[in-house]
Amino acid sequence: MEIITLPLAELKPALTGLSKVVAKRPTLPILGMVKIERTADGWIALTGTDIETFLTVRLEQPAEGPPFGVLVPLEELQTAAKNCGKNEALQIHPLTADTVAVKTPVGAGWADTRCATLPVAEFPVIPKFGGELVAVPDAVRTSIHEAMQCASEDSTRIILNGAYLDVSDKKCHCVVGTDGRHLYASNSFNLPMKESVIIPTHRFLDWKDFNADGEWRLKAGVNVENKELEHLQLTSRRWRFITRKMEGNYPNWRQVIPDMTGAKSTAEIENAEPILQAIQRMPDHDPVYHTIGLTLQNGALVLLGKANASDTEWFSVPIPNAKAAGKDVRVNVNRQLLAKALAFGLTRLEIIDEMSPLRLVHAGRQMIVMPVRVEAPAPTAATPPEKPGADDDAKPANGNSQEPSTAKPATSPEKYSPTPEANGSSSESKEPANPVVKPAIEAALTQIETVRGDFRNALAGLNKLAEHLKQVQRENKSAEKEISSVRQTLRQLQAVRI
Repeated sequence: MEIITLPLAELKPALTGLSKVVAKRPTLPILGMVKIERTADGWIALTGTDIETFLTVRLEQPAEGPPFGVLVPLEELQTAAKNCGKNEALQIHPLTADTVAVKTPVGAGWADTRCATLPVAEFPVIPKFGGELVAVPDAVRTSIHEAMQCASEDSTRIILNGAYLDVSDKKCHCVVGTDGRHLYASNSFNLPMKESVIIPTHRFLDWKDFNADGEWRLKAGVNVENKELEHLQLTSRRWRFITRKMEGNYPNWRQVIPDMTGAKSTAEIENAEPILQAIQRMPDHDPVYHTIGLTLQNGALVLLGKANASDTEWFSVPIPNAKAAGKDVRVNVNRQLLAKALAFGLTRLEIIDEMSPLRLVHAGRQMIVMPVRVEAPAPTAATPPEKPGADDDAKPANGNSQEPSTAKPATSPEKYSPTPEANGSSSESKEPANPVVKPAIEAALTQIETVRGDFRNALAGLNKLAEHLKQVQRENKSAEKEISSVRQTLRQLQAVRI
C-alpha cells in the first residue's frame, strides 16, 4: 500500500518553512500544494514552489516502501498538523488519481480527511543546473543577512534587491547591500568562487531554523534544459533553496565610498546600548527622513533632537562611554540608519564634514550613510566654515542621494592623493571653486551601462513571462484531457437505451 508516514515533530517546522514559499492564496491550484515523495533510498522529501523559487526539506529518518510521490494542499497539512500532538504522526494515502487521504490518529485508529489532488507530473520541474558547491562560513552568512537588511525593497530596482557577493577583486571578496541612501560592505573573507553573484532577499533565508540547520553551501550555474536561464542554490543539512539568478550588472559600489583617510573627526563607541536606547526614546520630528543630529565636540559625542519640526532649539543628549577626537563637527543623519549600523556592531564613526558621507566601521565591515541636509544649525554645534565657491547644486537636496557631492568626489583608496585639500579633493586635479565635470565619452559609457542593465532586466521579465505561459499551456492540456474524458462519458450515456 502506498502510504507515507510524517512524524509531527519534523512535519510542523517543515510546514513553517514551506509556508514562506508556498502562497496562501495561489494564482494556480498546483502552487498551493506540497509535493511529498519517497525516494528509491527511502528518504522522505517535501517540496513547495511559487514557480520562481523551489524549497525542499528532507526528513531525518528514511522509511521503508516503494518510491512514489503525491501532491497535498499545504493548508490541509497545516490543519491536520495543528490538531495533533508533537509525538504523533500523519499518514498520506493516495486514493484515486484526484483524491488523497490525510490520516490523523484518533484513539486506537485513524481518521481520514479526503482532499483534492493533482497529478504529480503537473508539478513544476525542479531546475537542474551545474556548478560547484561552495561552503559559506558563518561570518559570511552574517554579512549576507546584514547586507540584505540594507538592500533596496523597490521593485523597480530589482538588481539592488539582494546581497551582492563581489569576487571581482581576487584578493578581497566583499558582501554588499545598498538602497541608494546607505551602503553596507564586508570584506573580511575569501570564497572559492569565479563569478560574482546576487543572492535575492527572501524571508526564508532569514528564518532561524534554516540558519540553525548547519553550514550553508552555495551553488550557481546554467540550467541544464534551458541554457538561457541561470539558477542559484543555497543548502543546509536538510534544506535546499533554489531560485532564479538575478541578471544584470550590479552598480559600481566602490565609487561611492569616500576616501576616509581625510576624515577630520572620529568617535569610538565602547557600548552601543545607551545610544540605541537614546535614539529610540528621542522624539522624531521628521516623519520623512527621521533626522537626528550628531555632534562631536570637546572629545564627547552628543545626540541632538527636537520635539517638533517648527522648534528652533535642539536639545542635547550626551552619550556615555564614547570618545571623540579631531575637529568639532555636527552632522544630521537618518536615525534608523544610524541605529541599524550600531546594531550591527559598527562602533567607530568617521566624519569628513557635515555634507560628506559618514562611515561606521568595525572589523572589516562598514556602512556608508548619506547625511540629511542641515536646515538650521544647532546652537551647541560648531558649524564648519563655508567652502569658497561651493554652490547649493553641489549639495544633496535631501540627504538621500547615492552619489557623493561633486565638491568632494568619492575616490577609491588606490586613487587617493597623498596631498588632500581642505575640501577632500586633490589640488592637482581641480580648482576648489570648480565642480568636476565628466568627459562626454565617460558619460556616454555610463549611459550605455544603464541601458544595458535595463535591457537585461527586461529580458529577465520576458523569461519569467515565458515560464508562466508554459505553466498555463500545461494546465490547458490537463483541462483538455478532462473535457475529453467528460465527452466520452456523455457519449456512453447517450448510447444507453432504457
